[in-house]
Formats: sequence, structure tokens, C-alpha cells
Amino acid sequence: MPVENIVNNKKATFEYEIESKYEAGLVLTGTEIKAVRESKANLADAYCIFMNDEMWVKGMHISEYKEGSYNNHITKRDRKLLLNRSELKKLQVKLRKRAIR
Repeated sequence: MPVENIVNNKKATFEYEIESKYEAGLVLTGTEIKAVRESKANLADAYCIFMNDEMWVKGMHISEYKEGSYNNHITKRDRKLLLNRSELKKLQVKLRKRAIR
């Protein structure tokens, strides 16, 4: 299956200096996937944190799927990022170095 960029935060390139880029997957539910495919995702207030040696996205808004019935998802829940273990360790080391300064 080809990889495609579904969500992009264009404003981030103007407001922040991008040191490096990582390509990651997200753990999503069925209605979240359908809403993202309809371009109903917003990264404007999102940020990443480490919890239990895993990276999570907080504040990412995915609108409810209009045909989702009672099984619809919570719009601003925490979502797990899928990165390689080596990439996660590199990011943790960078964060620790910044915290020490």
C-alpha cells in the first residue's frame, strides 16, 4: 500500500525552525480513519509527549465522522505515534539534552 501524506501542518514551518523530519503512523479507530480520509483532521494545537517510552500526540482534533452513529470517536483524545524504537531513543536523548541546558 503506498504511503501518502494525509495531514500537514503548513503553519508550523512559518512559526518554528524544523531541525529534522520524521515519518510516523498513528493508531486510529475506524471512524477516525474515515474522518481523516475526508480531510477532517487538524494539527494546529497538537504537540507530542513521551509517556512510558512511547510518543503520543495530544491536542490533535479529528472531527466526528458524519455517518458514525453511536460508535463515533472522541475528537481530541490522545493518539499513539508509531515510530521505530531507534527514532524514539534519538528523540528522547535530544529532549534530555535540552532539559539539562
